[in-house]
Amino acid sequence: MTQQTSTQNAALAELSAQGVSVWLDDLSRDLIDSGKLAELVATRSVVGVTTNPSIFQAALSKGHAYDAQIRDLAGAGADATEAIRTVTTDDVRSACDVLAPVFEATGGLDGRVSIEVDPRLAHKTDDTVQQALDLWRVVDRPNLFIKIPATVAGLPAIARVIGEGVSVNVTLIFSVERYERVIEAYLDGLTAAKAAGHDLSAIRSVASFFVSRVDTEIDPRLEEIGTDQALALRGKAGLANARLAYAAYQRAFEGGTRFEQLAEAGAVPQRALWASTGVKNPDYPDTLYVTELVAPNTVNTMPEKTLEAVADHGEVTGDTVTRNVAASQQVFDALTSVGVDLPDVFRKLEDEGVEKFVVSWKDLLAATAEQLAAHAPGAEG
Repeated sequence: MTQQTSTQNAALAELSAQGVSVWLDDLSRDLIDSGKLAELVATRSVVGVTTNPSIFQAALSKGHAYDAQIRDLAGAGADATEAIRTVTTDDVRSACDVLAPVFEATGGLDGRVSIEVDPRLAHKTDDTVQQALDLWRVVDRPNLFIKIPATVAGLPAIARVIGEGVSVNVTLIFSVERYERVIEAYLDGLTAAKAAGHDLSAIRSVASFFVSRVDTEIDPRLEEIGTDQALALRGKAGLANARLAYAAYQRAFEGGTRFEQLAEAGAVPQRALWASTGVKNPDYPDTLYVTELVAPNTVNTMPEKTLEAVADHGEVTGDTVTRNVAASQQVFDALTSVGVDLPDVFRKLEDEGVEKFVVSWKDLLAATAEQLAAHAPGAEG
């Protein structure tokens, strides 16, 4: 939590006061250079930034903010992969600098900016580790998070990267079962980091649990089943899933024996982060995945549209998670009883999540290659 000032929006300030760190799920050079990011820190309680390949693709495809740098890179003979690496790490480094005062004020808890490894490496452990460490060196900021997906191959990569003293944002988590394995990977990494002599208090991590996509996948299945019992469950799975994840967080980090031993050496909990919090179904309140997921020591990363919706009409009524854990388990029991194949749901969501980012990355590569070609020496003659 950051110290609020009178300039902060009341609803977002209250969200922060309840223990939810407000992060922005967006980044572009315009956002940085225009001063808009700094303004959101000053007026919207924003204390962190997340990025992903889709966000970078959108940023580089709009306007002319990157033209001069692309021209310079073309002149230097850079290929698309090199150009993307340079452009994105420059943006993330600049955002880290904007958020550095927050990082200092919160003792390293917030003021964080995330950058993701190439999504094409999601099923390659060694390559993920290598690129994660490379990105950490290139950006060279203590308030950086390296995003690694919680795939089966990603889990050992997460442990190894944390073991090197690097802070990690674990992304694309859809099920509580996978989240529990993410927690184990974090603890494995901390154990290795301790053995290697790293300062555990400097290693931070969040576990990005995707919310709205769960409802987007399960609701049509409920409609296909079509019974009254099934239809009554629409719009309930995403919140229930996240609330059960928070219960897993509490089991591991609020009295869990293994973490307590590491905490004595300076380790801090891996916070749950609510991602994919923009509401996809217009029938649901546009602040649903924010105001209904309020709990201490969590993060909610929001697209700007959702951030502004909360600022305008969000009603923060205290903890809306811990008192609903039992009811959330009842929702999941009911989903199974009506015939929703939950393992299939989570498997599909992970596969599609990786694939969406791969497609965005490939589109970004193609668009960047075209821009480099257009700015290549002699091309404009």
